[in-house]
Amino acid sequence: MFSKWQWWLMQFSRALWVRATGFAILAVGTSLLAIVGQRWLPADLPVTVGADAVDTILNVLASSMLAVTTFSLSVMVTAYGAATSNVTPRATRLLMQDSTTHNALATFIGSFLFSLVGLVALSTGAYGEGGRVILFLVTLLVIVLIVVTILRWIDHLSRLGRVGETTDRVEQATRAALRQRAAHPTLGGHARDPRQPPPADARPVYPDRIGYVQHVDGDALSEWAERHDADLYLVALPGHFAHPRQPLAWVVGGGADIETPVRDGFTVDDERTFDEDPRFGLVVLSEIASRALSPAVNDPGTAIDVIGRSVRILAEWRRVGEQAAAERGGEAVRRPRLWVPRLNEEEFFDDLFNPIARDGASLVEVQIRLQKALAALAALGFPEPARRHGRLALVRAEAALVSEEDKANLRQRTDWLDS
Repeated sequence: MFSKWQWWLMQFSRALWVRATGFAILAVGTSLLAIVGQRWLPADLPVTVGADAVDTILNVLASSMLAVTTFSLSVMVTAYGAATSNVTPRATRLLMQDSTTHNALATFIGSFLFSLVGLVALSTGAYGEGGRVILFLVTLLVIVLIVVTILRWIDHLSRLGRVGETTDRVEQATRAALRQRAAHPTLGGHARDPRQPPPADARPVYPDRIGYVQHVDGDALSEWAERHDADLYLVALPGHFAHPRQPLAWVVGGGADIETPVRDGFTVDDERTFDEDPRFGLVVLSEIASRALSPAVNDPGTAIDVIGRSVRILAEWRRVGEQAAAERGGEAVRRPRLWVPRLNEEEFFDDLFNPIARDGASLVEVQIRLQKALAALAALGFPEPARRHGRLALVRAEAALVSEEDKANLRQRTDWLDS
């Protein structure tokens, strides 16, 4: 769980321009450092580096890095387009946050600027003999860095934007969000049944904009509630669609001014994010399977792959949740002023399996794999939602399948529904 500023800093650091700007500043500073550093070199240093030698190397670097940067940007844009067309537009956000891509582009841009600034400084005579020595040594280090980055970048390009690679990124992001929520199912507060109404004297706090809740700062809300002797009954969690007619939270006590401090504990923006919204990752996985099952793509193998990933994700959710509950034991609630609803496991199954069962209803291989996955989930601790979705999938399949043999084959896989 992150505070608001930590969460904002994490989002900010994932922007491509941030790392590129940092490398660019470092490159310019490194080029100019040789001018200052030459003062500390011994005057009788037995090394001579001609200006022409350094100039030639920097010219080669400047011209080649500009071309490599342009090529890499075009490849990156092409990969984003491929992911949007072949996977789902929602997964493109993960590709745009890829650290390997950021490091490669930042290294190429930084190397280009390092060479450019070095050439300008050489042409003005800013470097003495010692400065040229320092610049030459740093240039050798930059060349090594470029070679290593290009080798990693070539390996990365072979996978960037591919369906399997992008699906794997979505799975990893979803598992991370689910692990975090499973370890803190109520954000450190009391569990609250969302079907129960808030206390009669509770006052609502509404958002001032329409969008999705991306982050809830539990620490800030808890500290404010402690200071003002208030109890907060949260309604909106990450992934919740907020609008000015539905409260973010209900507040008991807290004095006259409750709107601003409570509202500041919620970050509302235009799009959902993967970090603290586990259901968004499940929805994106389901979208990948649905697109693969469309007549235009006709790739049931990807849908079957997503079904297998779904079993791994939900099994880990249950395992981490049980482990966290055992570790907490009788431990007191860390934020006693917060009342927070738990995630609904029924909705996990709705997010994942309804679209797959609907769009793959006429494909017996998808339906058989779906029944096997739901049977496994029933054995792993989700008996009720698994059986409900198993029956729904069977009804859809029997209505869509043409072959009686396929129907009989599928029915043989549904004995677990009555066990």
